[in-house]
Amino acid sequence: MDADSIILETSDLMDNAVKHCEHDLSTLHTGKASPGMVEDLQVMVSSYGSNMRIRDIAAVTTPDARSIVITPWDKNVLKDIERGIQSANLGFNPSIQGTLVRVPVPELSGERRKELVKVANNMAEQARVSIRHARHAALDPLKKGQKDGDISEDDLKAYEKDVQKLTDDHIELINKLFKGKEQDLLQMS
Repeated sequence: MDADSIILETSDLMDNAVKHCEHDLSTLHTGKASPGMVEDLQVMVSSYGSNMRIRDIAAVTTPDARSIVITPWDKNVLKDIERGIQSANLGFNPSIQGTLVRVPVPELSGERRKELVKVANNMAEQARVSIRHARHAALDPLKKGQKDGDISEDDLKAYEKDVQKLTDDHIELINKLFKGKEQDLLQMS
């Protein structure tokens, strides 16, 4: 058992929790158009006979703050994309305009904004829980190593301090991500 590799692996797990939280928060509708709102949606593409993400079959852009434009590589999937967005129940009403799908992004009500803040808080809390699990997973083998005589008590204290510092730093990153998303959600345009 190598304590340094445990610390490194723990840092990677915590980094992944932060990245996952950042991605989840980016999918929340803040009243401003963002490609992340639709690009990961799974769409049943009848011509290919399988589910595909929108970003795998089209270019997703935001020409302005109130609309998303989806330009598929294959024009035969326009209807599939439109149906997929409607069935996702995101509150969007896509329309086909020639060779692209335009998705107007509606203004959020104050009540809906508060609901989305709660959703964002839940996403952030899930990330915090993942970080605490990573801390726990790191401390268990370190404590076992101390009991087995592989790690001295002083070294164990130093490693515990390192793991706690990693935990605190990553939870602070999650808190900053949440605060930023909360401000975006509550800001009236």
